[in-house]
Amino acid sequence: MSDLSRPSGPRIIAIANQKGGVGKTTTTINLASALVETGLRVLVVDLDPQGNASTGLGIDAADRELTTYDLLIGEVPLQDVIRETEIEDLCIVPATVDLSSADIELISNERRSFLLHDALRQKDMDEYEWDYVLIDCPPSLNLLTVNAMIAAHSVLIPLQSEFFALEGVSQLMMTIREVRQTANSELRIEGIVLTMYDKRNNLSQQVEQDARDNLGDLVFETKIPRNVRVSEAPSYALPVLQYDSNSQGAQAYRSLADELVKRHQRLAA
Repeated sequence: MSDLSRPSGPRIIAIANQKGGVGKTTTTINLASALVETGLRVLVVDLDPQGNASTGLGIDAADRELTTYDLLIGEVPLQDVIRETEIEDLCIVPATVDLSSADIELISNERRSFLLHDALRQKDMDEYEWDYVLIDCPPSLNLLTVNAMIAAHSVLIPLQSEFFALEGVSQLMMTIREVRQTANSELRIEGIVLTMYDKRNNLSQQVEQDARDNLGDLVFETKIPRNVRVSEAPSYALPVLQYDSNSQGAQAYRSLADELVKRHQRLAA
């Protein structure tokens, strides 16, 4: 099997937060699009039964014959479930509501927590030459999210600029620590990205200050603003970078992609 920890392999990032509505899927598809804009090749793995990342990248529900469910449960070869999007060099493994039953169906499988890890280490991965694999996790700390963390090199956490936001992050960090101790010793926190940020709002500024005081350099400098264009883009099945390339939201995700890549370049140096 190929070794995805080697320098030439893709960087696998799970994008997770057990709280819904924090901009997790929005961050997944727009970060992917921004990375592709810089000349990189990206695969999105939709691990959320709601399938919003698939919809947001233009894969109609009726066209999702093979999905992450088949990849995990049916052990279908990777090349059979990968779908191209309308954005060159950006592909996706789509999801449907079938994934919601995965926890129950996998209960008797001894490798149930490692299925995505194994799927993303199929020999066929090499031929695609991905630079990044972004996993859009469900809004809960269930078996699917654990699969993502065991498969990933790191976890990127979207943090909404709202009251009580940090309390949920502490629980997520405990889960990351447990996975690191029991199944994936190399797993680390990629960073915290503030979403739905309104610089005119004192609460947003307070959440940012609390996050930086408590989490330090883990918090990205880039903040994703509340932006109408970001909210509108999914209804057109497009990332905001394609929907309105000059919008504040598009510029913010470009900045986040640039910051992410530069972090990895420093680590590799």
